[in-house]
Amino acid sequence: MSKKNQKLAEDMLRTSSQKHFNKTELECLIHFYQNLMGHVKMDRNQFRDILHQRFNMTEDLLMDRVFRAFDKDSDSFISLIEWVEGLSIFLRGTQEEKIEYAFTVYDLNGDGYISREEMFQMLKTSLVKQPTEEDPDEGIKDLVEITLKKMDHDHDSRLSKTDFRDSVIIEPLLLEAFGPCLPDEKCACAFENQVLVVKKHRG
Repeated sequence: MSKKNQKLAEDMLRTSSQKHFNKTELECLIHFYQNLMGHVKMDRNQFRDILHQRFNMTEDLLMDRVFRAFDKDSDSFISLIEWVEGLSIFLRGTQEEKIEYAFTVYDLNGDGYISREEMFQMLKTSLVKQPTEEDPDEGIKDLVEITLKKMDHDHDSRLSKTDFRDSVIIEPLLLEAFGPCLPDEKCACAFENQVLVVKKHRG
């Protein structure tokens, strides 16, 4: 690993918001990013390729929302620091961090609430895989109502961050209630092992 990347990792350890990677792991993530990107930033399509190939994500809407959650400065690129900070939560985040992240993904218009319409849109994307004789929209509308009944604690027909958080604390499976936005354990382990294998080959 180059001296430059070691210095970069040390700086990140001191200044970035990520709390879950040590210096060696940061060096590996830096190497992986630079190996892929050279000296340019990662764009939306490259990021989606990683989500698809490494983490088996397939839904366009959700992949786009995960991209936006990583892209903190909204410049339509994932910088090295955004890559590291995003992966810190994506792979190893605490429950609180993952709740905050998932809410950001599901709040499609960024108004601080997950509305009926947003739930409908995400569930339709995640659940309707092929056309059927029956109208799938009715079933999805029913699912939205059931979800609201379970999660909308203040009964205002939308989910605030507090509603979402309280629901997930009680029932952790609700974290990805509106579609997969985090890697399953198998994909996360495979990715981490692959990144560490890069380090071993080089060192």
